[in-house]
Amino acid sequence: MTAQSVDTLATRAREIAARVADPEIPVLTIEDLGVLRDVRADADGRIAVDITPTYSGCPAMDAIRDDIVLALTADGFEDVEVRLVLSPAWTTDWMSEDGKRKLVEYGIAPPSGRAAHRQGPIRLALSVRCPQCGSLDTREVSRFGSTSCKALYECRACQEPFDHFKVI
Repeated sequence: MTAQSVDTLATRAREIAARVADPEIPVLTIEDLGVLRDVRADADGRIAVDITPTYSGCPAMDAIRDDIVLALTADGFEDVEVRLVLSPAWTTDWMSEDGKRKLVEYGIAPPSGRAAHRQGPIRLALSVRCPQCGSLDTREVSRFGSTSCKALYECRACQEPFDHFKVI
């Protein structure tokens, strides 16, 4: 197989893997989340996919790995390996703008700002915008929402509860 053929194979495999939905937030793909890190092919047609969990111990990673393997094998790839890569650690900075837009449409407040893992001042969120009505008059009800990546908020304006995807 030529180098160009290997690149074409890797590109095709990436396009397929990128469409895999997150099992916890099905309107997002693993590419939207920034969980899909790399897809490689070799001259023997083997495909290697690297994924990074949103946090260590994320229970969705087994399902994501299985869904990637199923998607690629259903499209004719026979030898697929999915590796969990923990370094560098995932950050909400890797989430796409399209993914953040999809979160709002789904009723989840997206992360705002940049992650505090960089040097410099740590930014504090003064308020979280309600994805239902747009109000900034919200309050955190619980630091942990439906998953560890999210916090539970309540909007004081429309009285609706909502998840907020934390800046990590």
